[in-house]
Amino acid sequence: MSKNAQLDSSEKMSFMDRFTMFAARLGSQVHLSSLRDAFAVIMPLFILAGLAVLINNVVFPWFFKGDVLAKSQYWGTAVTNGTLNIAGLLIAPMIAYALSRNKQFKNPIASASIALATLVIMMPNTVSIIPDGAKKAVDVSGILTFTNMGTKGMFAGIIIGLVATELFIRISNIKKLEINLGENIPPAVGKSFGVMIPAILVLSLFGVISLILTVGFNTNLIALISTMIQEPLRKIGTSLFGTVIIYSIGNFLFSVGIHQTVVNGALLDPLLLANMNDNMLAYAHHQAIPHIINSAFVPTFGMIGGTGSTISLIIATFLFGRSKAPKEVAKLATGPGLFNINEPVIFGYPIVFNIPMMIPFVLLPALGIIFAYAMTAIGFMSKCVVYIPWTTPPLLSAYLATAGDWKAVIVQAVIIIGGAFLYLPFMKISERVSEINKAA
Repeated sequence: MSKNAQLDSSEKMSFMDRFTMFAARLGSQVHLSSLRDAFAVIMPLFILAGLAVLINNVVFPWFFKGDVLAKSQYWGTAVTNGTLNIAGLLIAPMIAYALSRNKQFKNPIASASIALATLVIMMPNTVSIIPDGAKKAVDVSGILTFTNMGTKGMFAGIIIGLVATELFIRISNIKKLEINLGENIPPAVGKSFGVMIPAILVLSLFGVISLILTVGFNTNLIALISTMIQEPLRKIGTSLFGTVIIYSIGNFLFSVGIHQTVVNGALLDPLLLANMNDNMLAYAHHQAIPHIINSAFVPTFGMIGGTGSTISLIIATFLFGRSKAPKEVAKLATGPGLFNINEPVIFGYPIVFNIPMMIPFVLLPALGIIFAYAMTAIGFMSKCVVYIPWTTPPLLSAYLATAGDWKAVIVQAVIIIGGAFLYLPFMKISERVSEINKAA
């Protein structure tokens, strides 16, 4: 190898090392990791909400009609109110608790209570609502609405969970503000008094901010964040272009050994989840479905069999593979792959640092998302309106996510079959490289 070639190789490796280190640091950043931890805690609630929407609007109408149907659907409405419609109220204390724990703060439960109280402080005291049977809205004081506590309040919950907790932790670490009652009192009481002054200071400060926003600008944090942050971010991050770019970067990271949630979990998941909640609520109320791209759409058509849509690689290996080792890996990976668990493929095939296989691993999910988006946009298949567990097997996942649209199953099947042919030439190249390496 020439000196110039060695230098170029060194520079490329150096860039890869720097990029990998940056991605690893991003993934371990305490605020982003706390976001992922918090969403992981409340994820079962959103899955339950998806099932409730599905049962209410697909299953119950099979068995009930008229007044009986309306009464039976109260079950799904109640579950939705206790999950989707308080999403913002749930996420704030969960983030506060996760962030406090990740920063080794001694009283994480106090942080959670402060975040919850702060979020309520920042909500509007007067809201405009339309009473049942009325046509005009009226202003009502002293109530909290599902609108502000739910999807619309999620970004406010995220920001409050991070900012209020960070401030609370910093003030609580000032020893002069700590009230020490001695050792002869119950520990819970001692911890409560220990953070009393920081709690008063933080809540009072946010009370002043809420006052300024309401009196000085005739607005509130929920409306401000929705207008200036949440909606612009959603339009960019959950656009077709934004989703494909962010998701492809995450998949590329996985192909070099860094889990894709480093990028997707931090940048994309909160936005997709907000879209998913909007869709489920719209479907539950028989309204127009607003979003194509959401938390069900991306994994259903871009993670078939797991990250990289590796169910297609397993099929290609069984049908066209020649090497014994990949076939053995495919046999072991088939069971987990049907439930979208594909670490055996990623690390056993391997995908990681296998240059030929990295290309379809990144490319296929992007193509799957684009194809499914086009099929939805032209009206061939329904939008995803049910938040399903990520372990739902292929084909069934497409059927359930779209509330029973069989055409979505066809779209997913086309992606799987097309993906097998996309993986095929790169699989052949990988086999030849492996044979050459063995011969050498």
